[in-house]
Amino acid sequence: MDELSEVLRTDGAPELMRAAAVPPDYVAAHLRREDEDLFRGVADKDVRKALHVGRVPMPELAPDEVLIGVMASSLNYNTVWSATFEPVSTFGALRRLARGGGYEARHDQPFHVVGSDAAGVVVRTGAGVRRWRVGDRVVVNAAYVDDQDPLTHMDGMLGVDQKAWGYETNFGGLAHYAVARASQLLPKPAHLTWEEAACVPLCGGTAYRMLVSDRGARIKQGDVVLIWGAAGGVGSFAVQLVRNGGGIPIGVVNSESKAEALKRLGCDIVLNRAEIGLTADEVSAETTVRLGKRLGKAIRAEVGEDPHVVFDHVGRQTFGISVLVARRGGTVVTCGSTTGYEHTFDNRYLWMGLKRIVGSHGMNLHEADEMMRLCRLGAIAPTLSTVYPLSEVAEAARSMQTGGHVGKVGVLCLAPEPGLGVTDQQRRASLGEAWLGPLRR
Repeated sequence: MDELSEVLRTDGAPELMRAAAVPPDYVAAHLRREDEDLFRGVADKDVRKALHVGRVPMPELAPDEVLIGVMASSLNYNTVWSATFEPVSTFGALRRLARGGGYEARHDQPFHVVGSDAAGVVVRTGAGVRRWRVGDRVVVNAAYVDDQDPLTHMDGMLGVDQKAWGYETNFGGLAHYAVARASQLLPKPAHLTWEEAACVPLCGGTAYRMLVSDRGARIKQGDVVLIWGAAGGVGSFAVQLVRNGGGIPIGVVNSESKAEALKRLGCDIVLNRAEIGLTADEVSAETTVRLGKRLGKAIRAEVGEDPHVVFDHVGRQTFGISVLVARRGGTVVTCGSTTGYEHTFDNRYLWMGLKRIVGSHGMNLHEADEMMRLCRLGAIAPTLSTVYPLSEVAEAARSMQTGGHVGKVGVLCLAPEPGLGVTDQQRRASLGEAWLGPLRR
């Protein structure tokens, strides 16, 4: 192992990090351009065949960037999309980014280092970086934005060149080192371990924007919120945000074990998809109405009214039902489509019910900071369920691809074992291990 990595693994001082040379290459989970057609005509696009772990060249640092020694990362569904090369190959995104020239040309490589979460230590800073120093412990916000775009200063997610770090850019977080813009960094909560901190930024920030931000559903006290996929990464943070905001979370899951996990998060009302008959991958218009009415009846049996907000990232399989079950004047907020992007719904339920659909994507830096602040306050618990070493990241991604995971799946990168990185033991003890790990297996 190179000297710098050894300093990081042994929690060395900043002066030792500055003195150690940056290695010419590093270990990373990556895709290969030569595999773009790997799954053409294949039904089971097993991500284990496309995700590789090995050494890649270290990129040059731009003036507004930092090099991070990644102690831990976590998986997101965009890594599954990347590793199946669907709906499009992310190598196309890297080529388009590289057309900007200059430092952006680095991103067009025959490999793509993936991963949109990271917690680690700043080991180098570009000449234009002002707020961060070598040795700072950070987490990375996945919103990769152009701070010279006027729209970015209204909302980072509106910028024309906004991208998802580690998905539409190279040199992401599932690696020993990662390159990020200084405008992506936030302080790591001192009471969390590396892997706990790494599981919060993307999914937690996404849920915050969808529900709490004035750009999302803007939930209020007493709101009934139906959460599809409530035991997953985004959904598990949504449950906590609704509960903390005085709302009533109703989780929808596909197994009793996931229902039990949700109850540990404080979601007292949990519905099993099988109980309402939603088991098929494809749902016809007629079936959508029937299932929507059945789901609405089940919700009213529990709380006496229809949902104010429906939180949907499942997509084609559930979206028509979401539009139907939302109350008159209610909101359907969506951030993704894990079962398909082409949605169909009966528009009469939307326009005659005076409902609205809100599209939400990622989170700007302020929203990400607000979510991390809730973590620092102890109002939000990390929803880490299991941890893999980087060498087994393909197996971890396969678990996510097949729906076998609960909450967030952590990945140890330079951290030699779980449980490291805590610098505020008193705060951690006051919250308690049970509260900090409600989904840990």
